Amino acid sequence: MLVPKKVKFRKAHTFRENADKIGVETRGTKVSFGSFGLKSLSAGRIKSNQIESARKAIAHTMPKSGKIWTRIFPDHPYTQKPAEVKMGKGKGELEGYVAIVKPGRVLFEVDGVDETLAREILRKGGTKLPVDTKVIARF
Repeated sequence: MLVPKKVKFRKAHTFRENADKIGVETRGTKVSFGSFGLKSLSAGRIKSNQIESARKAIAHTMPKSGKIWTRIFPDHPYTQKPAEVKMGKGKGELEGYVAIVKPGRVLFEVDGVDETLAREILRKGGTKLPVDTKVIARF
């Protein structure tokens, strides 16, 4: 799983999830490395194990001639309190890391395969993620 080597602060603030204030992504919106990409259509937090699961699904159906790029990295820590613990007594312990994704972000890219296979590969990877996705091609 993807984990940052070092973070400045062990616990981070929780971002609000107001749908009207999320906005759209301004960086990482175009296919830069490969020929086809998987683009997010909705906002969300993608855990490191979900990114790894999608990467494995893509790599499993990819032939040896193909190449994969992961364009997101989980660098935002999130915490969780144990089950059946009363309110108060401080913030919970570190649970893992998430990548915060806005609509328009390219999540994965592939190259070295034909269009029909690339669309099928990326569709399979998109089913493992908690955001709505679509497959896009390089212009």
